[in-house]
Amino acid sequence: MEQTNYRFLGKSDLHLTPVGLGCWQFSKQNNLAGKFWPTLDDDLIRSIVNISLEGGINWFDTAEVYGNGVSEKALSKSLTTLGKKPGDVLIATKWWPMFRFASNIPKTIGERIEALSPFPIDLYQVHQPYGLSNEKAEMKAMAELVKSGKIRYIGVSNFSAAKMKNAWETLDKLGIPLVSNQVRYSLLDRRIESNGILQTAKELGISIIAYSPLAQGLVTGKFHEHPEMIKTIGYRKHSSFFKPSALEKSRPLIMLIKELAKKYQVTTSQVALNWMIHFHGETVFVIPGATKESHALENPGAMNFRMTDEDMERLDRESRVFQV
Repeated sequence: MEQTNYRFLGKSDLHLTPVGLGCWQFSKQNNLAGKFWPTLDDDLIRSIVNISLEGGINWFDTAEVYGNGVSEKALSKSLTTLGKKPGDVLIATKWWPMFRFASNIPKTIGERIEALSPFPIDLYQVHQPYGLSNEKAEMKAMAELVKSGKIRYIGVSNFSAAKMKNAWETLDKLGIPLVSNQVRYSLLDRRIESNGILQTAKELGISIIAYSPLAQGLVTGKFHEHPEMIKTIGYRKHSSFFKPSALEKSRPLIMLIKELAKKYQVTTSQVALNWMIHFHGETVFVIPGATKESHALENPGAMNFRMTDEDMERLDRESRVFQV
């Protein structure tokens, strides 16, 4: 089937595929955030990026805190080696606010630009709402970067509905859109549907970028079939999602996902991602990661089919228990 059409991110002219590639796993264990994933060598990173591109993905999401710039550099190196030029792909990255004031935003933008060189920053996001300045001060600093041409658009990440709206209002007064809020969202974590984030985003024309859209691999069912694997997955094993009681709670949903994967002749991951990019119209984008070439092959495939409304509603009903 033909690939799902590109979509605009929020009220921007960024024309993105509904599936992008999350690049946290390119951190090479360089700092605390980087230790969440195994070290991937340059050849594997380049291959993952290339497979993603060949599958039709046209954008990548990274961040300063992913290895203190290591992920950004690995991404730009891979794209350059693959012969990509500025404008061929779109890049999103993030400023880390913890223990910093908004004044740090213009001070460190040069480091982000250098790390991603020669590729421009199409979307620059405030990574967390926990900085030493409030979101209004941060948005004013980000707006200056737009005005000076250092970045194209502004997003936030992990912002509550109230903080997202404050950020939107601050930028709106300056004639600049807040285009996205990147949050944790999956069939196994639908809290943004009950805490106001999704509804507020829809009302304001802000896109949702869903990270951890596969619930750290849980939606695939592999940990339900082989719970002994949980011991081998590093920091993730401490998540409440991996407790025996949580696995039992999610088992009926996993069984339905497997049933639908068989029906559509796709993988369980692709069923989960397909539901996310279609159930709420064009509001939700997803950024699954990939530590293996097989993952990179799977991700874009989520855009190449569409489940029936009835099947999407079945997934909705079975996963509503995860809205709180």
